[in-house]
Amino acid sequence: MSLDAAMPRATAPAILPGSGGLRGALSDLFWRRPKVLLLLMLLPPVMWLGIVYIGSLFALLAQSFFSIDEYSGLINREFTLKTYGDLFQAANLDIILRTVTMAALVTLASAIIAFPIAYYAARYARGRWKALFYLGIMLPLWSSYLVKIYAWKLILAKEGILTWLFGKLHLQWLIDAWLSLPVVGGNSLSVSFTGTFIVFVYVWLPFMILPVQAALERVPGNLVEASSDLGASPGQTFRNVLFPLALPGIVAGSIFTFSLTLGDYIIPQIIGTSRLFIGQAVYSQQGTAGNIPLAAAFTVVPIVIMGFYLWGAKRMGAFDAL
Repeated sequence: MSLDAAMPRATAPAILPGSGGLRGALSDLFWRRPKVLLLLMLLPPVMWLGIVYIGSLFALLAQSFFSIDEYSGLINREFTLKTYGDLFQAANLDIILRTVTMAALVTLASAIIAFPIAYYAARYARGRWKALFYLGIMLPLWSSYLVKIYAWKLILAKEGILTWLFGKLHLQWLIDAWLSLPVVGGNSLSVSFTGTFIVFVYVWLPFMILPVQAALERVPGNLVEASSDLGASPGQTFRNVLFPLALPGIVAGSIFTFSLTLGDYIIPQIIGTSRLFIGQAVYSQQGTAGNIPLAAAFTVVPIVIMGFYLWGAKRMGAFDAL
């Protein structure tokens, strides 16, 4: 036996000595107290969210409790509910009702259109077809927002391709009859409530399809087969199996479609009539009219609506489908 083999080898110490210096001290501190490292990592985004985002919302809320002097046009920075009294005048209530109605109709139409598309993608699309599905849904989101809106303005115009197509099919009378209706009609689809609705649905539809498809992916296929084996019709299977299980995804998608429609002011500005939506009212009050308190009060309306909406959505398990 050699001398080297007979001698025991020196083993490394169980705890290595500190590296020394500021870097070593910080390393030891973060190793012993991992919560300190987590706090330092979360501090910048939390400060950004708390100061810049939430702080600006509180500043906006404070502005809504001021009023504007009717004679000088200056802001009176004294606490008052006068601005909220102005908000509940007939003309302003009409703006709020019109916006909420449009948001609800867009959400309902998006859910009706999205469900069969999402169901096909979840149940039947495989491999390349599923990749094509995701590409087709996401591709419109990659193009310019304004380009899409102006493209739809040309499509819906009186001389646009849609009117030309209906004329070729001898269905021009159908468009004329629809445009002659009050509220939803107008001189053409591009300057009507209907045109605004169509463009809203087109722009926000992907935000409804993806959560519904994700919810339907979680539905076990054997539940649908068991429902059929027990003698349920396709309608009964949809009402009692598919729809209840897909409802959290529908509510999750509605969070996007409803909230985005509530706050959008560009689509109604380009496509639609002169009747204002909340976003346009905020823009005009803080810009042209210079009535910042009333603009802030208008902004509080969708915040309050979405607060209740998110509370109800959470109770329905919608956040699990996001």
